[in-house]
Amino acid sequence: MHSTFRIHHFLLLACIVLGAFAACKTVKLKDAEKAHDLQEYAKAAEMYNTLYRRAGRTQLEMKAYTAFRSGENYRASGRQAKALRGYINARRYGYPDSVVLLRLAQTYQQGGNYKEAETLYREYLEAYPNSYFGAVGLEGCRFAVAQKEYPTRYEVRRATAWNSARGDFGPAYTPDGSALYFTSSRSKDDSLEESRITGLKPNDIYIIKRDAQGRWGRPDSVPGGINTPWDEGVPSISPDGSTIYYTVAQQGADYDRTAQIYSATRSGEGGWGTGSLVDIMRDSLRLAGHPALSASGDYLYFVSNIGGGYGGKDIYRAKISDRSYGSPENLGSAINTPGNEMYPYMEGDSTLFFASDGHPGLGGLDIFKATLDSTGQWTVVNMGQPINSPSDDYGFVIEPKGKDEVGSVTDESGMRGVFCSTRGDARGWPHLFLFELPAIFTEIQGYVLDREENPIAGATVRIVGERGPVGQGQVTTRDDGFYKMSVQGDTRYVMLAGARGYLNQYVELKTDTARQSETYYVDFFLASREKAEGLQNIFYDFDKATLRPESKASLNELVRILNDNPDIRIELGSHADRKGPDAYNIDLSDRRAQAVVVYLTSEGIAAERLTWKGYGKSTPKEITAKIAERYDFLHEGDVLTEDFVAQLTPEQQAVCDQLNRRTEFRVLDESEEPTPSADSPPIR
Repeated sequence: MHSTFRIHHFLLLACIVLGAFAACKTVKLKDAEKAHDLQEYAKAAEMYNTLYRRAGRTQLEMKAYTAFRSGENYRASGRQAKALRGYINARRYGYPDSVVLLRLAQTYQQGGNYKEAETLYREYLEAYPNSYFGAVGLEGCRFAVAQKEYPTRYEVRRATAWNSARGDFGPAYTPDGSALYFTSSRSKDDSLEESRITGLKPNDIYIIKRDAQGRWGRPDSVPGGINTPWDEGVPSISPDGSTIYYTVAQQGADYDRTAQIYSATRSGEGGWGTGSLVDIMRDSLRLAGHPALSASGDYLYFVSNIGGGYGGKDIYRAKISDRSYGSPENLGSAINTPGNEMYPYMEGDSTLFFASDGHPGLGGLDIFKATLDSTGQWTVVNMGQPINSPSDDYGFVIEPKGKDEVGSVTDESGMRGVFCSTRGDARGWPHLFLFELPAIFTEIQGYVLDREENPIAGATVRIVGERGPVGQGQVTTRDDGFYKMSVQGDTRYVMLAGARGYLNQYVELKTDTARQSETYYVDFFLASREKAEGLQNIFYDFDKATLRPESKASLNELVRILNDNPDIRIELGSHADRKGPDAYNIDLSDRRAQAVVVYLTSEGIAAERLTWKGYGKSTPKEITAKIAERYDFLHEGDVLTEDFVAQLTPEQQAVCDQLNRRTEFRVLDESEEPTPSADSPPIR
C-alpha cells in the first residue's frame, strides 16, 4: 500500500513538471530536438531537463548532452539559475565540447559572480585563444568590477505601479511625453495559450496616460485593432504622433512565422486601426523587429538577422520616403558585433541607445549609447551601473522634453525615462524600471564689495566662457551685493565686475568636470574712482624709502587693478605719522611714494600712468567703518590729528601712528596734470 502511494506521488510530480504539454506522457529526445530547432525554448528546456533526470547514472553521454541542451534552452528563455545547473551537470558528466566552459562563464557573469566567470573565461581562452566571446566576456568581467567602484550618477528604481506579475518591457513615449506605451504578457484571457518560446501569454501593447498635472494613470490595453491573439510589442511612435510601428510574431499549430514589423494609423479617440505589414524585408522568413524612428522621422531603425551582417542580430536602418522604405542599411561594425544588438532607440538623429551582448558588459544584454560624429563614425559607450546589471537590460527610452531644456541631446543632466531589466526576477521575466540622471547645477556666486567690504548694490558681473556667452552674459547684484549665475563644468571663464564710481575687476575661473552639483565662490572687491584707496601691508626699512619684500603682495594687487583698468592714471601718495619735523616727513614720504612707482614700472605699468607725492603728516587718516570694527576706541569719521592722538593712551597712540603711516593711490581726474615721471629724481 505504501509502495503504491509512492509510485502515484512520483507520477503526479512528473505530470506537474510536464504541465507545459498539458498531459502526462512520454518525452522523447526527437521531440525535444524539434522544439529546440523551432526556438520553443521554454518547452524544449523542460523536455531536456526531464530526459536528463530520467537517464540512468551509467548513461553518461545522455546525461551530459541533455543537461547541456537544457542549459542552452533555459538560458535562451532567461532562466539563468536553471541554465547554470544544466551547464554544471553537463560538465560533471563529461560534455565533450569546451563550449560548456564558455556557457558556464557567461552564466556566472550574468549571476554577478565575476571572479568565477573570469577563471572560466581564461580556461576557455587557453583552448580557443581567438574566441571573440571569450575575450569580450573576460573584458566585461574586468569592466564590471571597475564599475562597482565607479558607478554612474544615474538613479534607478523599479516602476512598481506599472509592472505586473508577468513580463513587461519595450517602452516608448509619445512625442509629447503625455503617454507611455509598453509591451506586456499580463493578459488574463484564459483562452490564450502560453508561448512555447517564453512560457508566457502572448504579448500585447499597453498604454499609460499622464494627466494635466503630470500624474501617471494605470496601465490599460491599447484600444483599436493592433492587439491580436498573436505577440505584439516594442512600439515606436512617429514624430507627428499619427503612426505606430511595432513588432508582430505569429505562431500556429501548422506554421511558424518569424517576427515582422507592422504599422497602424490613428483611429478614433486614442485608438489605432488594424496594423499592416511594413514592406521592408520583402521576405517573411527574415526577422525584422524592434522598430525605432529617428527624431526627424526620416529613418526607421530595426533589428534583423538578414545575411551579410556581423553575426547574431544586427541593427539596420531604412530611409522612409512617402511611406515607402529604402534598402536596409547595416549600421556597421562599430555598432554590430558577432553577438546580438537589439532594441534600438534614437534620441535626436545622431544618438542611438541599444542593447548588446556582443560588446563588453556586465552580463547578458547591456545598454549602450552610440554617438554619430560629423564624419559618420559611431562612438559606443557602455551606460554602466546602475543602468546595467549582470542581468539582461534593454529597451532604454528617454522622456521627451524641449530641446532647450536641461536634459537635451547634448546635455544629459536632468534626463529621465524608462528601461526594462530582468534583474531581481528568478524566472528571467523583464520588468519596467525608471531612471533619472539628476541635474547637475554648476553655479558661481559671491559678492561685489568695495575695498572696505561694504556691499555695492546694482553692480554688474559679466561673464564669458570659452564656449561662448553664459545665459544673458551678465547679472546685477542685489542690495547686499550678492550675485549668482549658472555655468557649465569643465570650462574656462573670464568674469568682469564693475559699478558706477568704481574701477573694474577681472577674474579668471576654470570649472571642473561636472560629476555632481558644485558651487564656486568668487567675490569682487572694487576700488573707488572717487576717493583715495589705501594699500595694505606696505613696509619700508626704518628711516628709509626701500620697500621690504613682504610689501610685494599688496603691490601686485595694485598691478592687477591697473591692468584691469588700462584707461586710468593714478597718484601714489605716501603719508607719515605725527612724529618728526614737517620737512623731514615730506621728504621721506615723497621718496617712499616714488619707490612704489618704480616697482610698478618694473612690473610693466607705463610710467606716464603714474605719479607720486609725499604728504608727510599733512593729511591724517580718517577712520572708516571697517577700521572702527577692529578698534573699539575709534569711531567712523574720527580724524587722527595730532591733537586727537595726544589724548589717547600710549598703546592707542601706537595704533593711530601706524594707521597714519600709509601709502594710498588715487585715480586722477582727466584735468589733473601729471607730476614728474618715475625716472627722476633718483630714490635716496
